[in-house]
Amino acid sequence: MASLARSPSAMSITRIPQGHSKSLQLLKASKVPYVLPFHRIHIRRSPVCCTKFPQWEPSPVTYALTEKAGDKFLDKSSELFETLRSESSDSRDEASITKAEDRTDTTNQPVAQLQFLKWPLWLLGPSVLLGTGMVPTLWLPISTIFIGPNVVSLLSLIGLDCIFNLGCTLFLLMADYCAKSKNLGQASKSKPPVSYQFWNLVATLTGLAIPLMMLFGSQKGYLQPQLPFIPYAVLLGPYILLLSVQMLTEMLTWHWESPIWLVTPVVYEAYRVLQLMRGLKLGVELSAPAWMMHTIRGLVCWWVLILGVQLMRVAWFAGFTARAQRQLSSASAGA
Repeated sequence: MASLARSPSAMSITRIPQGHSKSLQLLKASKVPYVLPFHRIHIRRSPVCCTKFPQWEPSPVTYALTEKAGDKFLDKSSELFETLRSESSDSRDEASITKAEDRTDTTNQPVAQLQFLKWPLWLLGPSVLLGTGMVPTLWLPISTIFIGPNVVSLLSLIGLDCIFNLGCTLFLLMADYCAKSKNLGQASKSKPPVSYQFWNLVATLTGLAIPLMMLFGSQKGYLQPQLPFIPYAVLLGPYILLLSVQMLTEMLTWHWESPIWLVTPVVYEAYRVLQLMRGLKLGVELSAPAWMMHTIRGLVCWWVLILGVQLMRVAWFAGFTARAQRQLSSASAGA
């Protein structure tokens, strides 16, 4: 308990000044029989000294009450309340720090789980590509696909290429997911160079223009013997269709700035070589003219060359990325 020291109070008695005579007359008018004289009491406020202090008070404080202080005697004694406010602010800061740490822990747990889910995709993606593209082309007999130079054979070949396109799309989606950064908050965008886009467009348009020129020359009679449209569509129709799909896919990867822009042409061009080799087998079955067989062989050589250039670009991009990382690490070390 705190002991209080107090000096005796002084009291002074004075009479009511003349200014209050009117109020006394009003009291007489209200039939008050007797009015006692009012006294004004002056109490001298004494200082209050605390000899025992609470734990939060760092030093003894004397709270002195004066006549002028009145109700404002706590204005200058704000040390206690400032201490309480500082403690409450510190507790709020600690609570916010712990909440931020808990939030980072909860966000890191899903990231680690997502990284764990990426591991099976490294085998699942290539397995899907192998099962939809290479297995039907290499092990499926030609007799089950090709019946003759008719529309049924054309639709069978297009369906076979559609199966590959479905598997290729799944593979590219898995590759895009695996290529994303470990920190999901960071952007994983990669824009290809303009020179790369120009080269791919030139290579694709050249591969598309050659068979169309052969078709035009055959229909106009410039190439002999003339090849009808249905046998021509059976031999090169799926090739032209899949090449158009490749152009659209590459443009979408460039527009979305996906990191798989370097992988997309390699996958399609590797299958295109097998597709053209299948066309050579079908040309023998159809007894295609020599100029058509030479055209298909020329397309095979063209796309093997383009595939080699694409693989060279993959090696260049790996070296470019390594140099960029070294420069970034050296810049961060210098800073």
